[in-house]
Amino acid sequence: MGSDSKELLEIEPLELCFPFETKKQISCSMLLTNRTDGYIAFKVKTTSPKKYCVRPNSGIVPPRSASDVIVTMQAQKEAPQDMQCKDKFLVQSAVVTEGTTVKDITGEMFKKDSGNVVDEVKLKVLYVQPPRPPSPVREGSEEGSPPRPSLSDGTYRDMEATKETDEPTSFSDLRAHKEPEEVTFETSALISRLTEERNSAIQQNNKLREELEMVRREISKQDGSFPFVFVVAVALLGILLGFVMKR
Repeated sequence: MGSDSKELLEIEPLELCFPFETKKQISCSMLLTNRTDGYIAFKVKTTSPKKYCVRPNSGIVPPRSASDVIVTMQAQKEAPQDMQCKDKFLVQSAVVTEGTTVKDITGEMFKKDSGNVVDEVKLKVLYVQPPRPPSPVREGSEEGSPPRPSLSDGTYRDMEATKETDEPTSFSDLRAHKEPEEVTFETSALISRLTEERNSAIQQNNKLREELEMVRREISKQDGSFPFVFVVAVALLGILLGFVMKR
C-alpha cells in the first residue's frame, strides 16, 4: 500500500500477481485511491505493452474516491524459466483542474517540469501457481500475433488503445450416442403370425398325408375294382398335398 503522504494515489497492490497458466488469458486488478481534495489524472505504462491489456489505461479519479484498473496478460505458449517475470508497470499521476476529462490527458501532464504536481509508482509483476484443482483449460484464447518477449531495458512505454475483446472459449458439443433400433411391436406380431401359419400348414400337411395313406390302404384292400369316388378322392388329396407343400 502506498503509505507515503506525498503519493497522489494510493495503489493496491504494489505487486501484480498472475496465477500463471499457459494458453490462457489471466487478469488481476489494482485499486487507485484518491484521498485528496483535488482531481487526480493517471496513466499506466509498462515495459511490455504488447503483452498486457490495461482497462482503463488512463483516467481521472475524483476527490475522495477510487478507480479500479484491470490488467490482463495475453495467453502465453510457454511458462518462463523458474516462473520469474521481469515485466514492470508504472502508474503516473498528476493533479489536474476540475472539469478535466480523459480526452484532455496528455503525456506532458506527467512530466515533472510541466509545472504540475506529479508522482510515479512502480509495480512489479509476479507469477504464482494457480489454485488446485485447476479449472478446465480453455483452449484457443490466443488471438492475433503472439506476444513479444519482455523488454530487458526497463523502459516504460504507453499502453496501446484498449480494444474490447472477449476471451474465446471453446465448448465441446455433447452428442448422445444413438442406440440401435429395437424390434417394434408390429414386427414382433408379424413374426408370431407367420410362425403360427407355418405350424398350421405343417399340421395340415401331416393330416393330408395320413388321410391319403388311409385311402391307399382302402384301395389296396379292394380286388381291383373300386368306386369312381375313390379315384376322385385320391386325386383331390394329391392336389391339396401339393398345394400345401408349395406353401
